[in-house]
Amino acid sequence: MSVKVLTANRLTDGEAVWLGANGDWLDHIDGALVARHAEAAAALEEAGKAAIRSNLVIDVNVIDVEERGEHLYPVRLRERIRQLGPTVRLDLGKQAEKPAANAA
Repeated sequence: MSVKVLTANRLTDGEAVWLGANGDWLDHIDGALVARHAEAAAALEEAGKAAIRSNLVIDVNVIDVEERGEHLYPVRLRERIRQLGPTVRLDLGKQAEKPAANAA
């Protein structure tokens, strides 16, 4: 089943980030706050607008993800690339930080 999370780019360094359950912007998608119904997805959108107004993030999007065990997996290829890093250099980006990220 597809659920939704909120993603953006951190304003200070441009890194892809995801809104966590504690309200912090996380560097990795696992731990992101998951919306399971329309009202929760709307609340994510409002949280994103507030973060933009606070100059924390830019390019805020609610995206579809699948829950695969304990991990979240973006449905769209664009979001999978943002999650891991460049497709031509596997030694760069978040995919280089932890081998488990490549298992998705």
